[in-house]
Amino acid sequence: MRSGTALRVGIQQRVLPAYRTAFFDSLGRSLRGGVSVFAGAPRPGEAIGQAESLHDARWIRARNFHLGAGGLSALWQGGIREWIAAEDPRLIVLEANPRYLTNYGLRRRMLAAGRPVIGWSLGPSRTAGPLAGWMRSYYGAFSALIAYSRSGADAFRRLGIPAERIFTAPNAVESRTADRLCGRPRAKQTLRRALGLDSRPVVLFVGRLQKRKRVDSLLRACARSGVPCQLMIVGDGDDRARLERAAGEVFPAARFTGDLRGEELGRCFLAADLFILPGTGGLALQEAMLYGKPVAAAEADGSQRDLIREGENGWLLPPGDEDALLGVIREALSDLRRLERMGRASRRIVRETATMDKMVEGFLQAITFALRTAAEKP
Repeated sequence: MRSGTALRVGIQQRVLPAYRTAFFDSLGRSLRGGVSVFAGAPRPGEAIGQAESLHDARWIRARNFHLGAGGLSALWQGGIREWIAAEDPRLIVLEANPRYLTNYGLRRRMLAAGRPVIGWSLGPSRTAGPLAGWMRSYYGAFSALIAYSRSGADAFRRLGIPAERIFTAPNAVESRTADRLCGRPRAKQTLRRALGLDSRPVVLFVGRLQKRKRVDSLLRACARSGVPCQLMIVGDGDDRARLERAAGEVFPAARFTGDLRGEELGRCFLAADLFILPGTGGLALQEAMLYGKPVAAAEADGSQRDLIREGENGWLLPPGDEDALLGVIREALSDLRRLERMGRASRRIVRETATMDKMVEGFLQAITFALRTAAEKP
């Protein structure tokens, strides 16, 4: 449903990945004044599939300057003043990352002009300890907050942010490709043959290849399981070379496909029997469930606790516990008929809890709240 108020919303992002285009276009269609996205390019070698264009929202290119590396890195985005002057948004949504330096001044200027600023985040990394007070001040300055999951929303509440200012928008991708591929007769068997996979169960990982994803743990667990299986690793990143060497030593049956998107990626999801996310991540979990896959996840991004119902459609893994991962692989692959039932449950659960429409709805609720409270201020 389109908003009744013609207002322009600005959304700041570090980068604009291809998987976000459907969401921003959908949000753009839902707001009469439209959506303007300010985003720059990823670092070289980040293996982020960048969008080519937006159709129902506008993309203004930022000039990203990345300072430092790892957990101590920071971001400065050039062109942000020109973006605000040209687009004149009535409200903006910022990535609520304390290391994005230009957002501090932008938030201050917008709020001083009586224009709401919403923060979009996984949730605070600390809710207690010496940094909790500073984080409460940082997140508390936003007009409203949008979390990816109930876990993220709960963390904001524990930090002391009032519950009425916290909204949840489940991390989601569009389902059209999954619906089309899943609707083909005997699609899974046909795709497995086309991909050169044999009759052994297929375990799938999808994500950027970084150490925090713990793909090496997945390699070792598959090798130790004693269950004949195949492992597909879809994605690219700075850890790929190390992981390929490790696979050659411990689990040569692993197949690295590189970065895949669209139908090519969908074919891998559909061909798999089990999706596993052993480290951080999250969006691929929702996508795997769209294809009717049972899922297992550890840290993920908080959404795993909304999406995984233990024993019904998957398993919640203790972070960093390779023995627990091994146990899940053995249990899962011991009964492929059970996996099929769990996959059907995944498809039902994701449609009930984490669709693109629900993601848009969460944003619209936060926008409506922020505008109303701003209008009520004297």
